[in-house]
Amino acid sequence: MRIRPARRQDLPGLRDIERAAGRSFRDVGMPEVADDEPPSVEELARHQRACLAWVAVDADDVPVGYLVAEPVDGNLHVEQVSVHPRAARRGVGRQLLEHLAAHARAAGVPALTLTTFTDVPWNAPYYARCGFVVLDEPELTPGLVAIRAREATHGLDRWPRTCMRRDL
Repeated sequence: MRIRPARRQDLPGLRDIERAAGRSFRDVGMPEVADDEPPSVEELARHQRACLAWVAVDADDVPVGYLVAEPVDGNLHVEQVSVHPRAARRGVGRQLLEHLAAHARAAGVPALTLTTFTDVPWNAPYYARCGFVVLDEPELTPGLVAIRAREATHGLDRWPRTCMRRDL
């Protein structure tokens, strides 16, 4: 698997990756998450223009996974990482996270952050294996508090969620 910056022409396909990856939430009783519309091409383009969007591509240079990030309180926040089920369980998500970590280190960014579901096996338990630790409420930065509030208004708090951080 090769990681490269996302290109404008990749963006519609990233929405398809998100939809396919999201279907697995149906299997854990979260059909609303499975049916949630992925980020728009315009939202993805904002990350791409900021040079904070990467894709994992197959031998034919077709994206099979992607990661988008944004600066939050001096760190890089993983806004979304998704892998198409046909490429799942091959380390693609981990490679994307490691690519972001290397990018952040080179830029002098001290940590990566993310928000995730606590009880979904490929969410918080997976990120813990990737070096992220759960943040307690007093450790949340203002930006993370704002992200969690936005997620709550979107209805994601129907299931337990948490903020996590990986120091670099």
